[in-house]
Amino acid sequence: MTTKVNMTSTFVDITKQLKRFVSRIVQPDDVDDIVQETFIKSYEADLKQDIQFRRSYMLKTAKHLALNHIAKWDNKFSDSLEHDAELPPLLKSSQLEDEYTSKERFLLFCRATDQLNSSIRKCFIFKKVYGMSQKEIAQHMQLSESTVEKHIAKGLLQTMLYMKEHEQTYNQSVASNSARNSALPIERVAK
Repeated sequence: MTTKVNMTSTFVDITKQLKRFVSRIVQPDDVDDIVQETFIKSYEADLKQDIQFRRSYMLKTAKHLALNHIAKWDNKFSDSLEHDAELPPLLKSSQLEDEYTSKERFLLFCRATDQLNSSIRKCFIFKKVYGMSQKEIAQHMQLSESTVEKHIAKGLLQTMLYMKEHEQTYNQSVASNSARNSALPIERVAK
């Protein structure tokens, strides 16, 4: 009975680490489910055999469950691509437009972060891209947690303002080009 308590206490001790680890592999919505399944699988395995290195076992189990989850998603996604030929051409073009818009927004985000000063940019990217905690960032950059928090907030604000300003400019440019093209005589457009 003591081994089961040890498996449970090990899980409680490393739950945050498991969540951080799994969040690097799967979408945020799936993290809690995979961490829970990790405990269940580890507990069941410990009932059948004595597991000496519980922490390592749980981390490996979490990794395998997360990778299996991604593989299932990839298979589901690739199956849907086989039916892509059946989609109407208009739907395909709107998907392309959405993908293009998404890439444009990402490039705009990259430009927005480039305009931040060095320490703010590093804190902001560590938090938003790599998902590090403020404490981890503070230790890594040798700053106080308060400074890291202020840098992240400032980075977020400046990035949002930059993107908002440049998205409006981009949208106005697209709208004026569209209006200009629709006003052209048909013969001229056909050339």
